[in-house]
Amino acid sequence: MTAPTRLPFQQASTLLRLSAAMQRAQQKAQQAIAAAAEKEAHTPAPFIVPGINETARAIPNYIARSSIFAPVRRGWRPLHDDTVFLEGSNILLKGSGKQLTEDHADIWMHAMYLQTTALLGEAPSINRADFLRGMGRPTGGSQYEWLHEGMKDLARFTLCIEARRKDGSVKYSYGNHPSARVLAMIGGFDYDERSGSYTIYADPRWAQIFGNREYALLDWSKRLQMRYDLSKSLQRLIGTSADMQQKYSLDILKDRAQYTGRMRDFKASLERSLTELEALEVIAAPRIEAASRGHEQAVWTRLDR
Repeated sequence: MTAPTRLPFQQASTLLRLSAAMQRAQQKAQQAIAAAAEKEAHTPAPFIVPGINETARAIPNYIARSSIFAPVRRGWRPLHDDTVFLEGSNILLKGSGKQLTEDHADIWMHAMYLQTTALLGEAPSINRADFLRGMGRPTGGSQYEWLHEGMKDLARFTLCIEARRKDGSVKYSYGNHPSARVLAMIGGFDYDERSGSYTIYADPRWAQIFGNREYALLDWSKRLQMRYDLSKSLQRLIGTSADMQQKYSLDILKDRAQYTGRMRDFKASLERSLTELEALEVIAAPRIEAASRGHEQAVWTRLDR
């Protein structure tokens, strides 16, 4: 029987010291990432989003591609706890809170637009009736309640997001390391009952996520004309790619829409929304066709915003 091979004491000790040094280096790297994120969080930055204006709204590509917002039915919504919404070689996006809807997306995008109108380091303040009018909605008791509940849902929904560059280096990382705090969809808000006005606080770190034009610009007037939430969801997805010809598997679209029913029912809803998007000149020549291995895919031509 061959006796087990043992490393000399000096060599084994060296390997242990090397392993400990590598662990310390990794911890320091993670702490540096977290420290940079915290510094970003407390550093006021001009919230500048080129292209956003009264007729256009913006949403970061990673958020738009995911199902953070989804055309789910009103009423009961699933509760997420560190749910992975998007994962790839250069992105990890997780969320916690009640599932957000396309109504929440409208409120959030309008709030982000208002942030661009505020002075550096200041929080925008807007009358709730004007906020609703800016989203093409009527004013009144039920609508005020709808807006307030939506604002609370957004303030409670938090993200953990880490994005990397092509070379593997970290672009930004929020909430993925113990010492880096999570990112709220809306950092918070104050409501003044006497004036009926909201003061909205957006986390400064959103400025970095919107950086380098990594966002979709959406035609706001066309969005406000859409009758179907799935149409709004697809508008966000379409805007994340500059490709004129776009193709998506029906399985992917169904999962992204958080649709739990039968495929044939989803397909009917999809065809209805594609027809609406074509009528609004968001896309042209939409169709559902056979793809590889018997699967079906939706195909369309993107039109200029």
